[in-house]
Amino acid sequence: MTVRPGDVIPAWEIDEVSREKMKTMAALLADSNPIHFDIESVRRLGLGDRPVNQGPNNLAYLMNMLAAWTGGREHLRKISVRFRSNVLGDDHVVARGTVTEVREDGGRVLADCDIELLVEGRDIALSGTATVDVTHMSRH
Repeated sequence: MTVRPGDVIPAWEIDEVSREKMKTMAALLADSNPIHFDIESVRRLGLGDRPVNQGPNNLAYLMNMLAAWTGGREHLRKISVRFRSNVLGDDHVVARGTVTEVREDGGRVLADCDIELLVEGRDIALSGTATVDVTHMSRH
């Protein structure tokens, strides 16, 4: 398989972002912000009636997509994203991307990609770029 500009990266989906996992991640990250687990706090702040997912989790969804496509996290070289909107509990999210450039660098084949995390039925939560090592994928 040869990686080429225009190639679509296989999507990585979560059918329903887990409210319970948000609570667990808040504890693991020592994130005491109640918007991740307390619905009354979410309502008081005018953010709706569902908890807000942690930003690192949303970024991880994009990284998981890239790792699944390339065969492992060790192939990720660079990622840069803009956080554009919230992901909420129970949202269906889709991480997706497209190869924009393929180049050689120091004997390695690198693919630059546009990436985004779509909240189905609503908007783009994250958008950005990534560079992955596709040397192992580009051998004939």
